[in-house]
Amino acid sequence: MVKEKEHTRDLPSATNASITHNIQNHPTGHLHAQRATHHGVPAPAKPSGGGSPPARVPPAPRLPLRPAAAKQTGQLTVFWGRNADEGTLREACDTGLYTTVVISFYSVFGHGRYWGDLSGHPLAGVGADIKHCQSRNILVLLSIGGPGNGYSLPSSQSAADVGDNLWNAHLGGRRRGVFRPFGDAAVDGIDFYIYHGGPSHYDELARRLDGYNRFYRGRKGVRLTATPRCGFPDPLLDGALRTGLFERIHVRFYGNDTRCSYGAGAGTWGVAEAWKKWAARYPKSEVYLGLAPAESGVPEGAQGTVAVYLKYLYYDLLPKVQEAPNYGGVMVWDRFSDKKTRWSTVVKGWA
Repeated sequence: MVKEKEHTRDLPSATNASITHNIQNHPTGHLHAQRATHHGVPAPAKPSGGGSPPARVPPAPRLPLRPAAAKQTGQLTVFWGRNADEGTLREACDTGLYTTVVISFYSVFGHGRYWGDLSGHPLAGVGADIKHCQSRNILVLLSIGGPGNGYSLPSSQSAADVGDNLWNAHLGGRRRGVFRPFGDAAVDGIDFYIYHGGPSHYDELARRLDGYNRFYRGRKGVRLTATPRCGFPDPLLDGALRTGLFERIHVRFYGNDTRCSYGAGAGTWGVAEAWKKWAARYPKSEVYLGLAPAESGVPEGAQGTVAVYLKYLYYDLLPKVQEAPNYGGVMVWDRFSDKKTRWSTVVKGWA
């Protein structure tokens, strides 16, 4: 790992004093990450209020060039829907930061009941926001699962039923009598974020959903992505991923897994070692580096350039993961903490 002192020395001289001051006045005196506290998902920070995010993306700080050229895609995916104080879906898309927004979560399914949890966001207006984001060429996905325990697939029939409900309630289906929470808006695909229960039948659900692409001509109307744990392989999603139907995999390098979580002691080395396994195992899928701003060492309400807290990401981690030919971009958990820390305003230029 590159030492913090070396990073500071390599930065432009005009910024050395302010950066050193910021590091010394960090609560811990160094760049460290906070641990997750709830189901492996970073606990949300206290709301700070304030207005909507700016519509224009600020340029990334001009840090010295890294030693080796890296593949950058500019692709930034964010999870939205976990805190009412994060702002609307439209506001997230209008920041210009994200290329994909994942609505989370469709969290009750598998036993004849189907429902989603948007953490206090009113349903009214979400459909219009989905269309607005899509008009800006931003993909909008719906994630199923999450940290709750209201879902499972106990049988092949339940997998078929869940696929049928997703198709008719959120995708291109229009069966009469099926409630569509977002009106006539259709999401671009389904993300699998399976955190509880067993692994059975998620491969069947993936095949069921992919089968609906037969109704589209010349394009893929139902995209499949997955957001597994960083520990390889993820026992809950391994069977589904083996189908080869998932075009993108957002690996969650955050949470409580000390082997590979960025903020749980694994550091850049542990993340990079796990990343190699994911990238090598799924060469036909784009693999995304999933990180949580709340675990990246950026203190709440940080003043001045946020880049000072992210130098390890810039110098150590991103160059390693971007060596993979199937590196896809960066996934951000989640919009609420990203809005508070302004994390993506920096990372966007590095992704």
